[in-house]
This record gives sequence, C-alpha cells and structure tokens, in this order.
Amino acid sequence: MDTVTCQLPAIHASDDKIATTENAVIMLDGASAFVPVPVPPAVYADELATCLTRELVRTPGDDLIELLAAAIHDVVGQLDLRPGQSPSSTVTILRAHHGWLDVLLLGDNLVVLPGTTLTDPRLSQLDLEPSRHYRQRLAHGTGFDDTHRAILRELQTQQAARRNRAGGYWIAEADPAAARHALTRRFRLDDIPWAGLATDGAYKPMRHLGLDDWPRLATCDAVELQRILRRCENWEACRDPSAMKLPRAKPHDDKSIAFVRFTD
Repeated sequence: MDTVTCQLPAIHASDDKIATTENAVIMLDGASAFVPVPVPPAVYADELATCLTRELVRTPGDDLIELLAAAIHDVVGQLDLRPGQSPSSTVTILRAHHGWLDVLLLGDNLVVLPGTTLTDPRLSQLDLEPSRHYRQRLAHGTGFDDTHRAILRELQTQQAARRNRAGGYWIAEADPAAARHALTRRFRLDDIPWAGLATDGAYKPMRHLGLDDWPRLATCDAVELQRILRRCENWEACRDPSAMKLPRAKPHDDKSIAFVRFTD
C-alpha cells in the first residue's frame, strides 16, 4: 500500500488532519467554529487523529465503527468535552486488511475509487435556510461582510440543534454513539488499484475548475498534487475573491487530498 498525501496549508496550520498507518489512511476536517467552542477545531481533529491512529495500530483489523467510537470516547475524556457544546470533525477511514478494503465515512469528505464516488450527504440534505441565504448573498456580490458572519453563526446554531440526533445529521463531536451512524462500505482489494480521499475545501474547487480527473490524479506525486491545490487557492484569491462564482463560507477553506495505490 503506497500512500501520497498533500495539504494546504501545512498540517500544523490546518483544521484538516491526515494520519496514516501501514494499512490505513485517516482524513479529518475540523469544522470552522463561527460559534465559540471550548477548544479549537484543529486541536480536536488532531487529538482524534492521534487516537484513531493508535487504535488502528493496536488492532488493525477491528471493526471501524467500534474503533471510531473508542477514539471519540478517549478524546472526550482528554479534552473534557460536552455534547452540543464542542468542536466537531468529519472522519474518513480507508483500511486494507486481509484482501478487503474497508471505508468509513462520517461527514462530507470524499472517497473516490475507480467507478465509485462515496460521501456522506446528510448535513447538506438538511437544506437549512441560513445555508441557502448566505450562498444567495455571495452569488449577488455581498462578499464576506458582517451580515455573512452573522448568518454563519445562525447556521451553526441550527446545525448544532440537529447534530447527532435522529432526523438530523451525524458527525464526530462529543458523543461516541455518533460512530454507530457512520456510513461504511467494503470492497475486494483485487478490484481496487487506487483510492482517493479529499476534504470539501479541496474537491469543491477542483470540481468547479475541472481538475477532478481522479484516474489521472491517482498517478500524481505529492508535488503535482500540491500544485493542483495551490491552483485552486490562487483561483479563489484572484478570480473569485468574493465567492460569487463558487459560494463558500470563507475565502479559503483548508485543502487536503490523499491517494492510496495498492500493490502486490
């Protein structure tokens, strides 16, 4: 299993976290906090990545849902977190074990395999009014003004009321039971030559700019992938600074991408 990862900005300055083991890749995207939380999203995501890595090294073949639940439990204890009042993060785990490729998704990271694209759409399917409102305003050229920030705070308040409960959506936060609602898939490794993972800050502008040729991307090295992420960020800064063409919550979102190539 050969893994290539790329991040913009670097991992120490990003809310995105990538961790790897001999047979697994973990990708997390700590949610930007427009409403105060007790610890920064980057700290939460980093601790969760560390706990997940430890669990995957200790028991590399265990059920991924159980591993995630245990990791969330450990982070909650370490950071003294409370459900509904804590930072949150997407979680994607891709693991090769005994001839199988297991995929776990909690949140809207993207996993791409030859002929298959996987994500968790449950948050976007809520279609909350503040989400529609801020995107409509940006499309009309309002930019990232005070009203935009107020709408985002209201959006996160409404999301928090629906987080990790029936009829809402599920995400890694302070309730280990959320792991039971992760989406999982299993594939035969013989059928999968490569797999790609990306956070929304990467795949959304890549898709908008037509840079999401995943079979070609699977052949790229880290330098080439970094060049693609920088091209996305430069386009956001120079061609779409007010987010009229590609409405988004902030001028730049952190960008992460990883590819795994499976060898004999």
